[in-house]
Amino acid sequence: MSQKTHSDGVTDPAVDPRADYDYQSTAVDQERLVADLRARVNGDVRFDTYSRQLFATDASAYEQLPIGVVSPTSTGDVVTVMEYCAEEGIPVLPRGGGTSLAGQAVNEAVVLDFKHYMDELLEIDPDAATARAQPGVTIAHLDQALEPHDLKFAPDPAWGEKSVLGGAIGNNTTGAHSLKYGKTDAYIEECEVVLADGTRTTLGWVDVDSLSDRARAAEEDGSPIEARLYAEVDRILTEDAEEIEQRYPDLKRNVSGYNLDMLIENARERGEVNLARLLAGSEGTLAIVTEATVSLEPIPNETAVVLLTYDGVIPAMRDVAPILEHDPSAVEVMDDVFLDLARDTSEFSDLVATLPEGTDSTLLVEFYAETPEQAREKVADLLADRLPGHDGAADPPADVSDSDDVYASDALEAYDDERQAKFWKMRKAGLPILLSRTTDEKHWPFVEDTAVPPENLPEYVTGMREIFDEHDTFAAYYAHAGPGVLHIRPLLNLKAEDGVETMREMADQITDLVIEHGGSVSGEHGDGRARTKWNRKLYGEDLWETFRDLKSAFDPDWLLNPGSVCGDFDPGENLRYDASSTFDADFEPVLNWDNDNGFQGMVELCHGCGGCTGHQDTTGGVMCPTYRAADEEITSTRGRANMLRSAMNGNLPEDPFDDEFVHEVMGLCIGCKGCKNDCPSGVDMAKLKAEVVHEYHQREGTSLRDNLFANVETVLWLGSTFAPLSNWAMQVPGSGLVMEKVLGIAQERDLPSFHRTTFRDWMDGRGGTRVPESEATRKALLIADPYTNYSHPYVGKAAVRVLEAAGVHVTVPDDISDSGRPAFSKSMLDHARTTAEENVRALEPYVEDGWDIVTVEPSDAVMYQSDYLDLVPSDATARVAANAYGVSEYIDIYELGERIDFDAPAESLAYHGHCQQKATKKDNHAAAVLRQAGYEVDAVDSACCGMAGSFGYEAEHVSMSKAIGSILFDQLDDSPANQPVAPGASCRSQLEDYDGEPPHPIEKLADAL
Repeated sequence: MSQKTHSDGVTDPAVDPRADYDYQSTAVDQERLVADLRARVNGDVRFDTYSRQLFATDASAYEQLPIGVVSPTSTGDVVTVMEYCAEEGIPVLPRGGGTSLAGQAVNEAVVLDFKHYMDELLEIDPDAATARAQPGVTIAHLDQALEPHDLKFAPDPAWGEKSVLGGAIGNNTTGAHSLKYGKTDAYIEECEVVLADGTRTTLGWVDVDSLSDRARAAEEDGSPIEARLYAEVDRILTEDAEEIEQRYPDLKRNVSGYNLDMLIENARERGEVNLARLLAGSEGTLAIVTEATVSLEPIPNETAVVLLTYDGVIPAMRDVAPILEHDPSAVEVMDDVFLDLARDTSEFSDLVATLPEGTDSTLLVEFYAETPEQAREKVADLLADRLPGHDGAADPPADVSDSDDVYASDALEAYDDERQAKFWKMRKAGLPILLSRTTDEKHWPFVEDTAVPPENLPEYVTGMREIFDEHDTFAAYYAHAGPGVLHIRPLLNLKAEDGVETMREMADQITDLVIEHGGSVSGEHGDGRARTKWNRKLYGEDLWETFRDLKSAFDPDWLLNPGSVCGDFDPGENLRYDASSTFDADFEPVLNWDNDNGFQGMVELCHGCGGCTGHQDTTGGVMCPTYRAADEEITSTRGRANMLRSAMNGNLPEDPFDDEFVHEVMGLCIGCKGCKNDCPSGVDMAKLKAEVVHEYHQREGTSLRDNLFANVETVLWLGSTFAPLSNWAMQVPGSGLVMEKVLGIAQERDLPSFHRTTFRDWMDGRGGTRVPESEATRKALLIADPYTNYSHPYVGKAAVRVLEAAGVHVTVPDDISDSGRPAFSKSMLDHARTTAEENVRALEPYVEDGWDIVTVEPSDAVMYQSDYLDLVPSDATARVAANAYGVSEYIDIYELGERIDFDAPAESLAYHGHCQQKATKKDNHAAAVLRQAGYEVDAVDSACCGMAGSFGYEAEHVSMSKAIGSILFDQLDDSPANQPVAPGASCRSQLEDYDGEPPHPIEKLADAL
């Protein structure tokens, strides 16, 4: 390429680095690089194999091992890293939440991980309606802080809990309400940035007439990059404005290429341009954002939602343009594939069942309004126009099918917050529903956010279907129909010999289809590895060269995320899976895996969305307690899943069954099961860990401590037998230190105390139940689990009293106590299976005779209900599982509380539920029965307490356990209630450090008798 002279005389470098830069073969002296950076940077510098592999993927189909990872603590750190890398010619990739869908967050570069430290909200100015923040702050955290001011950051990506502000700028993020708010670029006022040579500067509004003067001044001040970027922007405004106006699609939602159309628009409307807005959608290729000031919008007063139903996706698409005339805030589509998948989920099956018979597709239409009455009026006006036969509607044509117009077949209206949230949750669950496949065929995101003008949607979808038919596949159509953006993920097997080539061919054909209909290859999720190639076809050679000139002005050596937006990424290379992919588990899984592809299918299920990383700022859900405490990628479900997959497919040199992998990667999974429910795809990391660590035990044996914890009933029996001597022994000075040195049990933890008279002894001593079987409402087999029997007999006694007050005939069996949970939690699966087999044989006759199985320990209830099905799958096990209950669940399900004359004291209770019951959706019952008894109850939206059975007693894990516990303590501090209650023995043990051991909910019910 020849040298170009700008209007002010500033010239590009004589040697263009774009011509021969090889993005995939950067030669780096790792040892020297690490030493140099660690000597210069205050943040973390991690170039080990594990850290690099953790940042090799995002939420896309791609995988690229980075050179290393630096987590900067300040802009000064970023300057230092960039100056050093510029001098050494090393690429740099700024990264936010790692939720990118086009592969722009992975590269062979030094990754700057902004989410770890630089995640602060620095300033809110309610009067100016602006906020200033670091790039790692999540959108959810930002909005949470803005809510008291009735303000919000307008772009609202569906995954705001995981997406960060820097990523929103890098991708020019928008969301479901772009009809009202547009994209992130419209809200950027100013950015502090670090340029490609390490220069720290601020970009914002600049008069167009001053651009050439700024270029000269920067040149004189020794800032060559600033000089070039001002000069290049000036040149673009002068020479390329007409081409930009002609070639850029006329869309609300175009994020392909650089943000030149906004540059032209601002220049013409305001006589000034905002160079910070030029960074929107640049994917970290122009500059590194270290602070951003953004403008804010008021939170709408009222909303209303109506779900319009159609007999096909094409009629729904034809109705979008007429609906837009009613000024909705959002129009979202869900097609038949989507609805069929939602129908099969427990959460949305009831809602889908309410749709009229014959419904094939729906449009979710939302309105903003000042008052509830106005909101209803807007819905009524829409229905009068679009729904034949609705009150106030004009008479439809005699034969609607022959009309050029399209009408909905029915409508479901939603005005209250709960019903609206249900509609929205189903729409936003689209991607998780699609990505729950464990087969080799998966819905890949290579064309998933193409955009066309809304009026062209019917023809566009028709053409898309023809392409899918040609390649013998299909896709769901869902998401932002209002602005013309459809999320479309074709089902492909990239592991097949022709899978990648099919992807390439389809992407090429769909790009042509998009251009034919006046659209963009990316309306939301950016270019990255998936779509950069197609910008050349979309914009033409002249603008493609303009992109590259702009890139060179900002980044002369092409070091910032090279390859993206205007580089040479091949969308078929560096894929996570292709025909060469392998999977070598090298062992036979022992649990029951009833999903497609079994153990391998579950290992490969994580798609990297970061759902497990979205709760450290906000509460909600169980997953992932270790990540909430440590804020380290390796402690997230995504991190563990990526590492396990990498170990199994050979990308990690370490053996997945060596000490380091088992203890550092899998060992910090505490088995809360939160991911099974909270992960958008349902990755069951607790079960995966059980398999891997079990195999490790098979190869390496088990420690004395693991055997003690797995056989805790024997330990508790001995302690009870020798009580109170055993209790005194634990108080002897130095006994804790001995336990830690010999067994690895943390000396700062108090072990459970023992009772000489066990719960079973008490039950026998009173002569059994007080309710004759002939007079009983139900028959309950109350299991005396080891902790209840030997350490917490008062909980068992309370359960008996409450159940008898409800007329239940209670029996405590002598031959059943240990559920196998302790052994299962230590991944000693053979031991757990033997216990499960024995218990199923003992329990099935009771079940056949009409007995219910009830336990006061939540983890035991989940063991009977869920884990037995993995250990010993059989019809007998299924019958036992179906008739097993936690005690509060039992009381609530069978409405036993209605038979009890409760008289609760005037107390308010902060209820902390057990993580495994929450994860299996069995946790809502305790709060319900406590309220029924007359207590005020605040059901704390908490995750795992951090004790997790034996985990919190282990010396190497005690600090992590306490860090997780402190999160719960903070939530209890914020609760309006004054008395914590918790059903789990481990939870109550952890809470001893908060305000003494709290009661079990069943104890409070007994107090209310």
